[in-house]
Amino acid sequence: MNKRIAVLPGDGIGPEIVAGAVKILQTIGTLYSHQFELTFADIGGCATDKTGTPLPNETITICKNSDAILLGAVGGPQWDSLPVEKRPEQGLLKIRKALNLFANLRPTTCYESLAVASPLKKDIIEGVDLIVVRELTGGIYFGTPSERTVIDGKPGAVDTLQYKNEEIERVIEKAFEIARTRSKKVTSVDKANVLETSRVWREIANQVAEKYPDVLLEHMLVDNAAMQLIRNPKQFDVIVTENMFGDILSDEASVLTGSLGMLASSSLSEAGPYLYEPIHGSAPDIAGENIANPLATILSVSMMLRLSFQLDKEAAIIEEAVNNVLNKGYRTRDILSPNSTIVSTTEMVESVNKEIFELVASTHAL
Repeated sequence: MNKRIAVLPGDGIGPEIVAGAVKILQTIGTLYSHQFELTFADIGGCATDKTGTPLPNETITICKNSDAILLGAVGGPQWDSLPVEKRPEQGLLKIRKALNLFANLRPTTCYESLAVASPLKKDIIEGVDLIVVRELTGGIYFGTPSERTVIDGKPGAVDTLQYKNEEIERVIEKAFEIARTRSKKVTSVDKANVLETSRVWREIANQVAEKYPDVLLEHMLVDNAAMQLIRNPKQFDVIVTENMFGDILSDEASVLTGSLGMLASSSLSEAGPYLYEPIHGSAPDIAGENIANPLATILSVSMMLRLSFQLDKEAAIIEEAVNNVLNKGYRTRDILSPNSTIVSTTEMVESVNKEIFELVASTHAL
């Protein structure tokens, strides 16, 4: 298999964790005779420093000409005072629009060996396996007007929450399609008791559900969903929701795994390449210290292999290697627990890499 991959390391710890994930990708290529052609490009604060914009046209072109995209993280305090259009986060919003990445998938799986890293009781998180499907190109993050203005003669600000029906329908359709491959349950999260956009969202969810009679649909208000994620997360299978709610709920779900450093994600388009990234930020306070957790980025590579390239066997090997490393007690400091061995970013990558070699060798021996 020959595939072109755009690699966007970004800011902060982005280059460190992406370097580790690329090493794992190259190992898979070597062991399974795949060729992955990597093209590196800039996004975020580093792109602003070099080109004056957080998403250069060259980066968009590289991404559009690739089969998949691997992204690290963007942002940092040194860019906080810049005009909004030059800030790193705008690079993320713009690439989502440029590539029409309308659905963000954020799976949450609780590793038994990491149960002690979560502040929640083991019996609450044990066996949790859910996925948040977040609408990614609409909602309040993209609505206009979004500006500081004068309201009733006094200084204020306005952000606009808006959705087209088709934007809602396509992401809910995707959630139902995913649910059919899992436990056949969709929880649609909204704020229909207050917001008109949520009332439309609920109506469309009901219409979509009619086409999937084998999938159970339930509705839940976002405030209740936030509570239920912590109180009884095992009730969920596929959660689908709008942009801002999905951003918040999927970050909250990281508590179930013990760390944001464990959560991978994929952003899907209708026709173009998919984008893969960890859901955590750039962590500028620890950038360059070789202590960041690379596992979410490595697991994002696993999602890439499965979703973009249909390499299920290779993806499963990575996931098994990560689980084995955790079972052996290796931990970066964000998931450190009693009787475990603390390792650096590069040491964690090497541990996963070694496991992959051993797993492939044992499989071939059989």
